[in-house]
Amino acid sequence: MHRAVLSSLLAALALLSGSSAWALYKVVGPDGRITYTDRPPSDRPAQAIRTNGATASTEGLPYELQRVVGRYPVSLFTGPKCPSCDAGRQLLKDRGVPFVEKTISTTDDVKAYTKQEATDQLPSVRIGQKQLLGYSQSDWTSYLDAAGYPAKSALPLNYRWPEPAPLAPPAESKPSAPAPGRNATPAPADSSAPPAGSSPAGIRF
Repeated sequence: MHRAVLSSLLAALALLSGSSAWALYKVVGPDGRITYTDRPPSDRPAQAIRTNGATASTEGLPYELQRVVGRYPVSLFTGPKCPSCDAGRQLLKDRGVPFVEKTISTTDDVKAYTKQEATDQLPSVRIGQKQLLGYSQSDWTSYLDAAGYPAKSALPLNYRWPEPAPLAPPAESKPSAPAPGRNATPAPADSSAPPAGSSPAGIRF
């Protein structure tokens, strides 16, 4: 019964993430032809493709873990003062799952999150293209099992997870205005970030 459940989960993951694995290496042949593969060739040099921050880097990982990360990358979405977010993050780290974390802490983050993920619930996690809303240890574990992530950490001892980053890129800083005169009215404070200790408006934990 348990095997049947895992098989169905794996089938769902494969269907959602597409049939082809993510290319991890760029190979240039003798004729100059470029190909992409998820396995480093043994007969010629290959360039590891660096991620743009949307997925965790696979550089330095064991080959089998590289394959799993390439096929089913994990993205975690969290908010401030969120115990279930902390629990989900800890589960991924305890298991040795490479992941990127996107934080939802400003109104711009909330807008980007609801548009991209079509939900206002935190935490959420994507394993490949499978979206899991809210933290459930059993559900997260089942999908990680189905994706092929090792039950125990296989990460190198020197592995460091990427630092959490806001989902919405910070606005470009504007040129500084001339110093105000003695009678100038101070500019209103930026209210885009929520007060310390509060959750982003419009987000459910």
